[in-house]
Amino acid sequence: MNRKEFLKGGLLLGGTGLIRPDEAFAASTDGALPDKLVDANGQFALNPLPYNETFLEPYMDAETLHLHHQFHHGGAAKAANKDIQQIQKAVAEGNFETVDYWTKKLSYHFSSHLLHTIFWTNLTNKKSEPTGELLKKIGQQFGSYDKLKGYIAATAKNIDGNGWGVLAYQPYADTLTVIQCENHEKLQQWGAIPILVIDVWEHAYYLKYKNKRQDFVDTLFNIINWDNVADRLNIARKK
Repeated sequence: MNRKEFLKGGLLLGGTGLIRPDEAFAASTDGALPDKLVDANGQFALNPLPYNETFLEPYMDAETLHLHHQFHHGGAAKAANKDIQQIQKAVAEGNFETVDYWTKKLSYHFSSHLLHTIFWTNLTNKKSEPTGELLKKIGQQFGSYDKLKGYIAATAKNIDGNGWGVLAYQPYADTLTVIQCENHEKLQQWGAIPILVIDVWEHAYYLKYKNKRQDFVDTLFNIINWDNVADRLNIARKK
């Protein structure tokens, strides 16, 4: 079995449940590339940013954006490729002593690649608010947009260590849910499809905001692309 067949034939454990790379939910943002996690050869690949590195200033500086995208996200994609190679090697040789280690590594790196890919398209350079069906769903689930903001902001700010605050669609109940995700894959909720992710790893904010995670999270609400979030909800509900 070659690498591409391995990827397409099996479900990968990500930070948000089991999904196939070729079924990763896609959404556009102002003409940006869709969420594409692998290239034509089945290799995990880093997409270019959907905007230039100064696009999110002054809320997110160009230096942080460059390092975050190229080295932290890019490094996760490369590491996930290595994890797959090691799993393939172990399976081919019938040597399963190391499978547990590499499977855990794949969960970590693949989840990072997935969540970062969503993160870039969740951001824009103008303030927006939820409308239409998304706003209706938020009202039904959380009472109001302001209450959701308070909920997801507190969730992101209070993560132990590094991680993500996630607003996700739970298809089993047709509801929205907020998830506190430690690292990239811990405390996940099976089946939930993320539609908005807030990265609170220190590499997302340390150059500009120093140790002030709370300030960074509050600032992000100035550049969340709620149209993108709405697109993701519509796509998730059709799956």
